[in-house]
Amino acid sequence: MPDIVIKAEDGGSFGAYLAAPKSGPGSGVLVIQEIFGVNAVMRAIADDLAAQGYFALCPDIFWRQEPGVQLTDQTDAEWARAFEFFKGFDEAKGIADLKSSLNHLRALPGCTGKVGTVGYCLGGRLVYLMACRSNADANVSFYGVGIENNLGEAKAIAKPTLLHIAEKDSYVPPDAQAKIQAGLSSIPSVTLFYTYEGQEHGFARAGGKHYDQASVDLANDRTSVFFKRYLA
Repeated sequence: MPDIVIKAEDGGSFGAYLAAPKSGPGSGVLVIQEIFGVNAVMRAIADDLAAQGYFALCPDIFWRQEPGVQLTDQTDAEWARAFEFFKGFDEAKGIADLKSSLNHLRALPGCTGKVGTVGYCLGGRLVYLMACRSNADANVSFYGVGIENNLGEAKAIAKPTLLHIAEKDSYVPPDAQAKIQAGLSSIPSVTLFYTYEGQEHGFARAGGKHYDQASVDLANDRTSVFFKRYLA
């Protein structure tokens, strides 16, 4: 699948990985990266969505710091570098880039115009913010970090949103999880919370220390049903 170029709204351009369905026209899913960049794990997720019939687009949200970041979670040095990118990430500009990516995805030949988002870790947080600030048609967050700090925006969520939560998440401890569930429980568009008992942050990251096949299969099945319902 090709890497493509997307124009940023404030000038410049950035890369993205595009996986297109072989089955012909379909809806779109914006895949939002973890702190390791648009690496092999993110590309595989996009490829899997394409195999399900979606146009899957994974944009490089770290391009303003360094284009083309592709790290793994296998060494301490890569973890340190990933956290440097995380700390240097301009969230407001990142959301603007994701909105540009969403518009690009909607306009692709063959895309029906129905477009959702899915993201992991940092990407899971950005999915929540896109639910609050964009016109994405459906949103799925995997163990998003820091959502509890933006619950004041929750009333703006107008489209179906699903959250996958790791019970033992080191980055989203029990008090944060409780705040998130309490803060979103009265929002009609937040249709589902799923908590994965005994699971750590990153349980869906293939090859990662905390990867759990049973949990990721369950989460992916639930995500598939959700997208089929709201992106058809």
